[in-house]
Amino acid sequence: MREGALSDLRVIEMGQLLAGPFCGQLLADFGAEVIKIEPPGVGDPMRQWGREKPHGKSLWWPVVARNKKSVTLNLRTEEGQQMVRDLIASTDILIENFRPGTMERWNLGYDVLSAINPRLVMVRVTGFGQTGPYSSRAGYGAIGEAMGGLRYVVGDPSTQPSRMGISIGDELAAVHACMGAMFAIHARERTGRGQIVDSAIYEAVLNMMESLVTEYDVAGYVRERTGAILPNVSPSNVFDTADGKLLLIAANQDTVFKRLAEAMGRPDLAEDARYATHSARGAHQAELDGIINDWTRTVPLDALEALMNEHGVPCGLIYKAEDMIADPHFEAREAIVEVDHPDFGKIKMQNVAPRLSETPGSVRHVGPGLGEHNDYVYGEVLGLSPDKRAELRDAGII
Repeated sequence: MREGALSDLRVIEMGQLLAGPFCGQLLADFGAEVIKIEPPGVGDPMRQWGREKPHGKSLWWPVVARNKKSVTLNLRTEEGQQMVRDLIASTDILIENFRPGTMERWNLGYDVLSAINPRLVMVRVTGFGQTGPYSSRAGYGAIGEAMGGLRYVVGDPSTQPSRMGISIGDELAAVHACMGAMFAIHARERTGRGQIVDSAIYEAVLNMMESLVTEYDVAGYVRERTGAILPNVSPSNVFDTADGKLLLIAANQDTVFKRLAEAMGRPDLAEDARYATHSARGAHQAELDGIINDWTRTVPLDALEALMNEHGVPCGLIYKAEDMIADPHFEAREAIVEVDHPDFGKIKMQNVAPRLSETPGSVRHVGPGLGEHNDYVYGEVLGLSPDKRAELRDAGII
């Protein structure tokens, strides 16, 4: 039996790469039966993506396709399209991330599918949304990050705008798509009908831009790249230690700064008019950060972290993967889990978040082999005979 809060939902995941599939991963993590449709013979390109590929195998695929079922189906054929329509009758959510108009050309638009299943929720993830003058443009995550405002404010002010280091645009669009799917499923309980969820990458990024637009509209203020600091908020920075390491210290609230000053043996700093208030510290940010950094350079990392925790000053190490795996808090909360893999034995990956007390999600298995669940889906769900499945395989349909 499947586990999790969504164990009563069936999802069909179409499309490829990251935005749509990450939405599917989130739903699958909480127990939804996610049936991923892939092109016969080649599969999702995510099967090949990633910086490291031991034995030619992707280390990204086991994560983004975890907990899913894989079937192969040629969506460019009339018979393949009809099989999708047959599956829709028992499906709650359909995820697709093709260019707008693609599903309609395949006679798989929402008007067709909702006539088969009025309760269907169709999640559509694209670069620019289903409408508007840019809707037909190709829209990768990087483009959404740029046009949504994120790239301009990321990085050091002396350099060109920077990438975040992860595919944040795609992933934000996927998170918004997942939220939209849940909103639509909730509304379906009242109305009895499904609807379309239109998640555009640039809008998902834009949604995270806090007051950036309003600041410009009302005050003409343009946020710029600021590197490691938060402008006019001090201290909140990465500081050096005596052993050449780094610690992020965030003590910008008045009461917290007093505790930091005491930890430094400099309680006078909290009484100094230049640093006594949030606004004053912001006005003297570089000066104050320099004073703190001169002090942190005299203290080894372990001692500095212990001192901050002793005085109730928020701090955090700049973690890499090896630090996460070794951290006792990560271990105690099982934030990283070990999962069986057919080629690599056991592999580690991040666990499911957030945590639900009664119907938690779980990582039940890594990404499946290409077409691993063809017999289950086409045999048990659609009721096709072994001879018919063999015929479809020979014809390149599945």
